Amino acid sequence: MTDDDRRFMRRAIELSEKTALIDSAGGAFGAVVVQHGAIIGEGANRVVAENDPTWHGEMAAIRDACRKVGSFKLAGAVLYTSAEPCPMCAAAAYWAGIERVFYAATCEDAAHYGDFDDTMIYAELRKPVGERSIPARQIMRDEAVEVWKKYQAKTDRVPY
Repeated sequence: MTDDDRRFMRRAIELSEKTALIDSAGGAFGAVVVQHGAIIGEGANRVVAENDPTWHGEMAAIRDACRKVGSFKLAGAVLYTSAEPCPMCAAAAYWAGIERVFYAATCEDAAHYGDFDDTMIYAELRKPVGERSIPARQIMRDEAVEVWKKYQAKTDRVPY
């Protein structure tokens, strides 16, 4: 851990404190995205304030960083987050091409001190689709695949 790591994590923790204890906007989750030694994105949990279950600190920081750099990929970027990312935020980090993640509090800390318990989600994701508690049923595959085929043939599509 470097002095820069401490500085960036300190900022993520400051954001978590402000959103949870001052703004009462959501849980104690804050995050920053760093690229080339500078913060390029910041975010804090605003689930309660925005009535949006996806407004997590990491998601907000990734969105902010992507807007600022003008890309949906954050090559070489590092995510500093005040707590271990939930499944949604971890997936967003992968989709964004985040290179490394540093977190402070654990999932267990978030569950113990804030009643944020993601264990059910982790367990659900390990199950086959047909056994999950939210029923999912595939319908109209042929129609959807036709669009995918057109997308595959599109010569100007942006590669992921």
